[in-house]
Amino acid sequence: MKILVCLSHVPDTTSKINFTPDSKEFDNTGVQFVINPNDEFGLTKAIFLKEKFSGNVTVLNVGDSSTEPTLRKALAIGADDAIRINHIPKDSYSVACQIAEVVKQNNYDVIICGRESIDYNSGLVPGMLAELLNLPFINGCIGFEPKGNNATLIREIDGGKETLNSSMPLVIGGQKGLVNENDLKIPNMRGIMTARSKPLNILEPIDVNSKTTSISFNKPKTKAACKFVDADKVEELIDLLHNEAKVI
Repeated sequence: MKILVCLSHVPDTTSKINFTPDSKEFDNTGVQFVINPNDEFGLTKAIFLKEKFSGNVTVLNVGDSSTEPTLRKALAIGADDAIRINHIPKDSYSVACQIAEVVKQNNYDVIICGRESIDYNSGLVPGMLAELLNLPFINGCIGFEPKGNNATLIREIDGGKETLNSSMPLVIGGQKGLVNENDLKIPNMRGIMTARSKPLNILEPIDVNSKTTSISFNKPKTKAACKFVDADKVEELIDLLHNEAKVI
């Protein structure tokens, strides 16, 4: 089985987020970056599938050289080889086009993406990729079991789960549940040493025009301080909810 796992290089959720003085770009000064959590579930699933069916797991990132530690970590976790497309992502469409060009030149059985990245949260790349490749697409995927040229999948829907059958190859938008959280793999010393000798191929990007442009970024407003009202002062509570919070 030949598996491609697409990885996003995203800020750690504990990092303090800032933007440039003109509010037009993200300021990555002092920010720690990690593998996008949704992608990490997909990577672990891919390694489980490789162990079960044998095959090869390739990880791919669209980004500059600063993203290579993320790819090396994925190699240490168990991926066989890595691809970095030397392109600074401008929007979801340009990223999907870059990935699609790689997929067209290889016969992958399944392309696993995260449902969305935790930085911009657009959730557009997996669907766009499937459309560009004319492949089936299952988003919100929490279960994937291949059998021959077909697969049984489970995806999360409002109020429940849906089981589907699909032909392969296909594109998956994975998330928590694709594997259990306690199954996520942590690189060990042997994996880290082995990752140094695994191939990391750098590809030049194709020429793609971005479809969207970010105008500006703004942080959410700082939360106001909490006001506490004694349990026996119901009238004061109603007055605050009506005149200050304006929720009633």
